[in-house]
Amino acid sequence: MKLAERMKMLRQKKGLRQEDAAKELDISMSAYCRYEYGKREPNASVLWRMADFYGVSVDYLIGRTDS
Repeated sequence: MKLAERMKMLRQKKGLRQEDAAKELDISMSAYCRYEYGKREPNASVLWRMADFYGVSVDYLIGRTDS
């Protein structure tokens, strides 16, 4: 559940709506919501885009590190 929690926290820190984040990441709103609610896990290419967009590492996103 770390990924979902971190996605939500990072999105809120940027002051974005889910719709805004989905658009920036070039994924559907429904896919973004499923990731953020922990219903699905993104593939590697989406994880890399998320990490770049939020300015964090993939390891941080998925909970392997806290920094």
